[in-house]
Amino acid sequence: MKKFLLVALVVIMLGTLVFSGCKETAPEAAPVTTGVTELKVANFFPAPAGQSVVIEEFCRELEYRTGGRVKVDYFAGGSLLGPPAMFDGILDGVADIGYSHVYYTPGRMPVTECAGLPLGYPSAWVSSQVLNDFYREFTPEEFDGVKVLWMNTSPPSGIATSKTPIRKLEDLKGLTIRAPGLAGEVIKALGGTPAPTPMPEVYDAIAKGVIDGESSNFETLKAFKFAEVVKYETSVWQINNPYPFYFAMNKDSYAKLPLDIKGIFDKLVGEYKERYILMWNSIDFVGKAAGLEHGVEFIELPPAEVAKFQAAVEPVIGNYIDAMVEKGYTEAEVKGWISFIKERIDYWTAKQIALRIPSAAGPPEVKPEALK
Repeated sequence: MKKFLLVALVVIMLGTLVFSGCKETAPEAAPVTTGVTELKVANFFPAPAGQSVVIEEFCRELEYRTGGRVKVDYFAGGSLLGPPAMFDGILDGVADIGYSHVYYTPGRMPVTECAGLPLGYPSAWVSSQVLNDFYREFTPEEFDGVKVLWMNTSPPSGIATSKTPIRKLEDLKGLTIRAPGLAGEVIKALGGTPAPTPMPEVYDAIAKGVIDGESSNFETLKAFKFAEVVKYETSVWQINNPYPFYFAMNKDSYAKLPLDIKGIFDKLVGEYKERYILMWNSIDFVGKAAGLEHGVEFIELPPAEVAKFQAAVEPVIGNYIDAMVEKGYTEAEVKGWISFIKERIDYWTAKQIALRIPSAAGPPEVKPEALK
């Protein structure tokens, strides 16, 4: 009993020292503000889509954690800003925060487009972590006008078609496939004809035969109801050229946040960044289920065809290097970006396997059955 009391006394004394030390060194709490800060958040995904649901949760959680001192008007489905207008809309303050991807403004974010080269990312979790690493490492000046909250990418690429199944490289010849920006260059290298159709218009374009299909990922079969208008989905993760997305904020809007609210906001951004990446990684399962329900045939390329696809897109990487050199970057600098990305792909792929995070596409090691 005496021994127990002695130990308890020591613990109490240590605790007193620790907490008294914290009181001496902890920064003063930010003053609590009054009044309401109003924010407008814009997103082009349809309201029922997983992307929209999580962003709206972010908005409502911000309101909750600030005790109503922040009020967020949330605009999904492009109701405030369409995808191509999103970046300028954030710069001009039409929206305080907006979500879109770099290929809606081709050539405007050339350094970040490097992350969308056909380098074979195995999953959205890996490519999103790599993209955030890339942004932190190189801080491309193309985003200097805004405050980047987080970045992410789409899941591994697939090619969905309405009439012609893609079982070999030659099957793409003569087909018009929705693929903007660098993704369009990949489709062109594979023998198809790219079309930069805005995503909200793709369903009707496929249904009316204006285009033959689209290149994105399984998730769009559900979110944009493409499963209703396509019959085939070919997985091409081995040459995955993901769509780099940004969730960014008007710099003045961020600067005007009261100090105490800014602390809450920054913490929430950190939490939702990882949640958002995990959501993107998981949505392919829902998309694939929707495709199977509508009778979509999912096609995996045999090794010989994979090699042909990989060889076909090599010039895309070379063309990107040449184009960036013409813009004033050195060849060594651009190749350094690519080497960095490849190294981070290996690092995060090993992490995904170790953390047992499943993906609907990708190599066998990240499939659910391999991670049981």
